Amino acid sequence: MTALTRMFSHALHSSCVVMRSPCCLLTSTKTLILRLSRHARLPRVYSIYHCQALRCFCTDHSQSSKPYYITTPIFYVNASPHIGHVYSAVTADCLHRFKLLQGYNSRFSTGTDEHGLKIQQAASNAGEDPLNFCTEVSQSFKHVFQRCGILYTDYIRTTEKRHRQAVEHFWTVLHSKGFIYKGTYEGWYSTPDESFLTPTQVIDRIDSEGKPIKVSMESGHKVEWMKEDNYMFRLSDFRTELLHWLRLNPNIIRPVKFHHLVLQWLEDEIPDLSVSRQKSRLQWGIPVPGDPEQVIYVWLDALVNYLTIVNYPQNHSQWWTSVHHVVGKDILKFHAIYWPAFLLAAGLPLPQTIFVHSHWTVEGKKMSKSLGNVINPLDAMEKFTVDGLRYFLLRQGVPDSDCDYYDDKVNKMCNSELADALGGLLNRCTAPSLNPTQVYPHFCNTCFPKELCGKAVSEDYRMLEAVSALPVLVELHFENLHIYKALEAISACIRLTNAFVQRHAPWKLDRKDPGDQRWLDTILHVSLECLRIYGILLQPVVPDLADKILSRLGVTPEERNWDSLNFLMRYEGRDCGLEGRALGPDLGVLFNRLERSQVKGRTHKMAKSKSQ
Repeated sequence: MTALTRMFSHALHSSCVVMRSPCCLLTSTKTLILRLSRHARLPRVYSIYHCQALRCFCTDHSQSSKPYYITTPIFYVNASPHIGHVYSAVTADCLHRFKLLQGYNSRFSTGTDEHGLKIQQAASNAGEDPLNFCTEVSQSFKHVFQRCGILYTDYIRTTEKRHRQAVEHFWTVLHSKGFIYKGTYEGWYSTPDESFLTPTQVIDRIDSEGKPIKVSMESGHKVEWMKEDNYMFRLSDFRTELLHWLRLNPNIIRPVKFHHLVLQWLEDEIPDLSVSRQKSRLQWGIPVPGDPEQVIYVWLDALVNYLTIVNYPQNHSQWWTSVHHVVGKDILKFHAIYWPAFLLAAGLPLPQTIFVHSHWTVEGKKMSKSLGNVINPLDAMEKFTVDGLRYFLLRQGVPDSDCDYYDDKVNKMCNSELADALGGLLNRCTAPSLNPTQVYPHFCNTCFPKELCGKAVSEDYRMLEAVSALPVLVELHFENLHIYKALEAISACIRLTNAFVQRHAPWKLDRKDPGDQRWLDTILHVSLECLRIYGILLQPVVPDLADKILSRLGVTPEERNWDSLNFLMRYEGRDCGLEGRALGPDLGVLFNRLERSQVKGRTHKMAKSKSQ
């Protein structure tokens, strides 16, 4: 028995591991599973059974009805939705669908942030009433998300009555506990960022007219010096407690790079936070309870949306103990420092996880209206399909660093991994020329035994081990917001399965020979089992495409959950309910190849129509 085998067996059978929580087990076996997936050196007698057994421990099926609450940021309606907004929404949607797949009672919220000075100015520039302006832009977000298959359970607008009531109650709680006081704020303020800045966060710049200005180091937006009487939140009181919370919970902020960043911010003293504006300067917002001359700071207003969704202050406790936020790195400070401090002051539980992602550039440049390179999600979905765009964003989106978008990159990835590798595999293994009866073929243990003595070769066993380990690996990567790594692992297994089919060339076998027919059926059975696993695991990422795969294989809706990831049961000598079942109807090409000339043509056509 190899050292890796001993590690694996110990992790699986040790009572101290079995008694741990699923999260602890996932963490403790991270290195092991990664090594398994890379090297696949377990003895074949252990491989599939042990991987499936470990998967059962990693997913806590005894708590399948456990609530899970995932949120996106609510998006500011000063401009139309772009590809960055969609990436946040698709990421949260993928996690939501993944939890549903595992049997969780998952809730998923998104929506729009509609108060603040930026909105007031944008509506004024457009010559519109602020509420009408917000309604129009909010509807465009809603349309894009619905078009992109974002399966939210609640869409909130901060102009709703339920939200105003939640904010007023939250403010009253903070004020009654002495955490809000009247004071004078003096300092730098960025209107585009709706944020106060310390002197160390501001640098000198020269504007387009050659005049010296101050700008935010982080965003580059111009700042102005502001002095006014308003309400202050005792943020400084919570610095030590926030540090303690984050140090005790190293997995709260993921990826870990951003966890370290927040700890660095908290190493320095943090000033109290201004949480209101004078109504003479800002009319578009929620008035401070008991003081109509002050308006509640837009970020305090906006963050409370997460509580509004779960019916705060009435029946929120069930959901609030299981909240997970997905945010962009530009709003990390608001979610990782301000928001937890507000919650601590209100006596409410802190978030379970803050998932953080980086930004998208376009051909190496930051998206900007002035550059004309803002990617319209509706145009992108028209060119690459909904599943094509979702797959690209989640496959290429590396949360730790900014990612670059350009059409040729999407085109190549969709063609290579969806059309050729996955679509080609499905088409080849369900073709009537190889499977004239159009049934899920039978598996022969003599052709593919547990030991290397049948028609299968050593590479085939390594493929089985990799596919068997895939669910554990995918779950691990999803839990760390490394969806791109999960898709990378699935893609690698798809390549192994294509190589398996190509290696044994079932189209060359003689169907009249009983031995060849049994081997041909076994090759197809193994290949379809691999496709079934890929289809189930891809549901959170590309739901329509995954549905086509599973429907073609004859897999019913009840057989598409996490408990159905029982790979190649016949190999273990157990019954397979799909064996001998009729395949589903041929739904045509899984994913149509995108021709480069067509993509360029559509891009040129859209650019021309916009210029006109």
